[in-house]
Amino acid sequence: MTDESGVSMEKLVSLCKRRGFVYPSSEIYGGLSATWDYGPLGVELKKNIQEIWWKEMTRTQDNIVGLDAAIMMHPKTWEASGHVANFSDPLVDCKKCKTRFREDKLEQQYVDNKECPECGGELTEPRNFNLMFSTQMGAVEDSSMKVYLRPETAQGIFVNFKNVVDTSRVKIPFGIAQVGKAFRNEITTKNFIFRTCEFEQMEMQFFVKPGTDEKWFEYWMEARKAYYTEKLGVRPTHLQFHRHGEGELAFYAKDAFDIEYKFPFGWEELEGIHSRTDYDLSQHSKFCGKEINYLDQETNEWYIPYVIETSAGLTRSVLIALTDAYEEETIGVDKKGNPDVRTVLHFHPDVAPVKVAVLPLVKKDGIDELAKSIEKELREDYNTFYDQSGAIGKRYRRMDEIGTPFCITVDYDSKEDDSVTLRFRDSMEQVRVKRSELSARIKLEMKNYKRVNK
Repeated sequence: MTDESGVSMEKLVSLCKRRGFVYPSSEIYGGLSATWDYGPLGVELKKNIQEIWWKEMTRTQDNIVGLDAAIMMHPKTWEASGHVANFSDPLVDCKKCKTRFREDKLEQQYVDNKECPECGGELTEPRNFNLMFSTQMGAVEDSSMKVYLRPETAQGIFVNFKNVVDTSRVKIPFGIAQVGKAFRNEITTKNFIFRTCEFEQMEMQFFVKPGTDEKWFEYWMEARKAYYTEKLGVRPTHLQFHRHGEGELAFYAKDAFDIEYKFPFGWEELEGIHSRTDYDLSQHSKFCGKEINYLDQETNEWYIPYVIETSAGLTRSVLIALTDAYEEETIGVDKKGNPDVRTVLHFHPDVAPVKVAVLPLVKKDGIDELAKSIEKELREDYNTFYDQSGAIGKRYRRMDEIGTPFCITVDYDSKEDDSVTLRFRDSMEQVRVKRSELSARIKLEMKNYKRVNK
């Protein structure tokens, strides 16, 4: 399936491997299903998105602090949260082709007929499949304790609620934000990095006074949707809200919405906004035998706060950034009369893994040395790339394909007038800029960036 910009999952996977965004994990050994490694460009893209989220959720807020909880936690954590008893999916297998499915994701006609959609074979009876990875902590297996790799980052925030309140002087309403790895033994993993067994979450739990939760739920719904368009540059037409209906809503939740994105394979969840009531803190209080509540100093009232959760996948956000930025643009005809199509990633400059490429027109007469000195100057403020190999047009295309918003060409005139050519990725416009004004001009262009593609 291909959308109007020309992107398909096949093209995206190919570009990611070819340009160093994402590689199959352990590829030299044949790979490992549902695991991926992030290459030189991919890791920069991921770190940029994480930094934008972190700034948006903590540094620009008056009442949100950060946390980095351990991946392995006391096993009672997952009993209290309900994961040990309830974190499972109904699993069915095809007796003929051995394909495995989540029963709740199959179309009803296949469930009713117990028929495999792939080959028409008979499906087994459903059985529960626990999604948590477990391991042993301790030197001797007989005396070791069974622990789990966390399936979500939220519980690390809940068990540290009292610690944060006691040490950070925060007052309700306030939030705790965290970015970290999570692990789920998914039955079916598909669509590249969309659903994997190992992933990273960006979560914020916002603690509020009971009775004010609906107001804050509405606030965070709109704030989180605006984040994707304003901070990541995602097209508004590719975002929508999906409200959890009966059968979708978690047993502890009062309300829940997903922000969905229009992928080449359809509308799928990007981020969840959940009204979790006081379930989590109440459960941990019950299981640990200690009071987990809050004293409102203005009213001298003790209560267990309600929680509004915003939960986004960092690795899924990388996929959104790649998908939304991708465009195949016809810009003329080539020498043979065929359409000249350039592949370009229209990343927001804050998201782009490489901000500025410095390209000497030739590798002689001091042009390359001048270009290298300019590139070293710009390193202080931007992630730069130096490229002196090949025709200048081909180098522009390489930079377009990895989403570099600005290219600087150093030529013979640069030695005479101390100016360079600044090229803009989206419009391909070129202007002459004095070297002394270059960094300030790039900073201004980044601040005023407006996406121009469809």
